[in-house]
Order: sequence, then structure tokens, then C-alpha cells
Amino acid sequence: MNESGNSKRIRRAARIIVLDHESRVLLFRFDICDRPPFWVTVGGECEADECFEDAAVRELFEETGIRADPGTQIARTTPEFITVEGEPIQADERYFLIRVDKPEIDTGGHTELERKVMTQHRWFTLSELADWPEAIFPDNLVEIISTAR
Repeated sequence: MNESGNSKRIRRAARIIVLDHESRVLLFRFDICDRPPFWVTVGGECEADECFEDAAVRELFEETGIRADPGTQIARTTPEFITVEGEPIQADERYFLIRVDKPEIDTGGHTELERKVMTQHRWFTLSELADWPEAIFPDNLVEIISTAR
């Protein structure tokens, strides 16, 4: 049993909300064969001995090519979901926010799995997030961004 009382593995993850100079947020689209497409923030699982802040720096660079200090944590979510690899988990996701001057993204650091399932990236306005036809995670992303401003 984990601390939330269920038997799922706790998956610690750093998520980074990347905003450009127009306050658009960067999201990646995941296309997995047995699920509807969905969009998520930059980020991923912490390595075994890694703190959330270090994971945020590493994930930000690996997924976007951006080197930046993510600062302090601005939010936390603890959703349960099934990973891309098919494992049911209890997530412990810590959110960080960075602003970039140029919306240029380098996906050259993606792993083979990321190249397969992370099929697109896009900069969204906050109003687009409210009406987007595909799922966006976290589902309270607009609220997290608004609170952090």
C-alpha cells in the first residue's frame, strides 16, 4: 500500500508549464493506439534519486531543448492514470512555470518512445484550452496558470 491507501506505485513527476511572450502555453499531443489523443505539459517521471526541481530541469531540456531554472513549485496534482507503457499508477506531479522569449522547440532529445507517442507540439492561448476538443492534462491547467501569474 502507498501513502494514499492503494496498491498502485507512486510515480513522482515534474511537470513544466512553458509560457511564451504572448502567454501561450506549450503542450505536447500524445497519440496512443488504444486511447483518444490528449495534450499534456512538458515533463515526466523523476529518476529514483532525483528531486522534483532537478527532474524539471532535465525534462525541460530533454523535451524542448530549453535550458532554464524552473524556479519553485507552483502546484501539485495526484491523479491516478495508466501510463503510456500501460502501468496503472498513483501520480505525484509537481508543477513549475517558466517563461521563454522565443517559442522555438527542439525535440531532438526525445527518447524513442517519446518520438512514437508525442506526435505534435503546439502553443495554446488560454482561451483555446477552454474549448479544445481533445483532453488536456492537467484538467485545471488554466486555473494553475492564472493562480501563478
